[in-house]
Amino acid sequence: MPKILLLIILVIVALFGASVIKDKADEKKKFLQNEALIKQTNDCLNQGNWDCAEKNVLTLLKETPNDTNLQLHLAGILLEKGSYIDCIEHIDSLKFQSPTAEKIKEKATQLAKEEGELQIEDSRHFRLEFDGTPSKTDIYEALTVLEVAYDSLGRLFNFYPEKRIHLVLYQSKEFQGSSSRPEWVGAIFDGKLRISLSAMKHREIYRPMIIHELTHAFIHSITLGQIPLWLNEGIAQEVDGSELSERPAGAPPTLEALTHSFVKVRERETALKLYWYSLAMVKEMLSASIHFSDLVKILQITGEKGINEALSPYGLSAEKLLEKVSH
Repeated sequence: MPKILLLIILVIVALFGASVIKDKADEKKKFLQNEALIKQTNDCLNQGNWDCAEKNVLTLLKETPNDTNLQLHLAGILLEKGSYIDCIEHIDSLKFQSPTAEKIKEKATQLAKEEGELQIEDSRHFRLEFDGTPSKTDIYEALTVLEVAYDSLGRLFNFYPEKRIHLVLYQSKEFQGSSSRPEWVGAIFDGKLRISLSAMKHREIYRPMIIHELTHAFIHSITLGQIPLWLNEGIAQEVDGSELSERPAGAPPTLEALTHSFVKVRERETALKLYWYSLAMVKEMLSASIHFSDLVKILQITGEKGINEALSPYGLSAEKLLEKVSH
């Protein structure tokens, strides 16, 4: 083989090898950049920084525009951000069917309707939304109770939400939130506190209701919902002043039953049992000198699956707490 031909072949091989190495280096660099962006996005989501999360997800979607998981994440972020019309339009543009997307769209549609139709009264930390014609006394009474409770909860959790919290004081059931909730549910927190205007006639009823649901709002702001339901409900009952009655008859609930939504339980007696055990477990925690503020901030990092890790320094676990209050 002529030397010049051999030299050309060697140069081509060398250039090809260099090209492969460069491509691999570029791929690795791109991979590391995406990994860093995903981590930053998760941090933004955990902090409730929706603008940051939206920007990062849009960047990732430029790389993988058909990633259905990212597209659903974007829908959820737009909902949390309060960009309801953008959220609906984004979901309508998706080229796949998803029950999750439909639920998000349903929620965005409901919130957009409320934004357009409900009347508004603001205080320092709250936005009161209402339909019908409640009296000024009812409106200011609700805002006063909320502001006083806000200060108390801020000290309890050593935390103050950055954004105004919304309370819907409704007359029409179309503004009560979940249309499928059972009759025994008097109030709910679903991103907004929702309380029937009729409850305002009874101070001994609506004040604990407001405090209970506001506690859920604080816990959600801290943990973004990453908390076992029994703990969430138990803390809210402890804060609203609920006392333990006699233990409900029958077998105790399973820990699994205590982690699912109580609002989806149709039978009132079953729901009352779940609430009783939740409060009992939290009172058992308090007897071990566990501070709510410490516990929820650990869950902010670990998520609800980290509950046993958070309880282990006290020699406890969710299973042990349930066992203690079941005998």
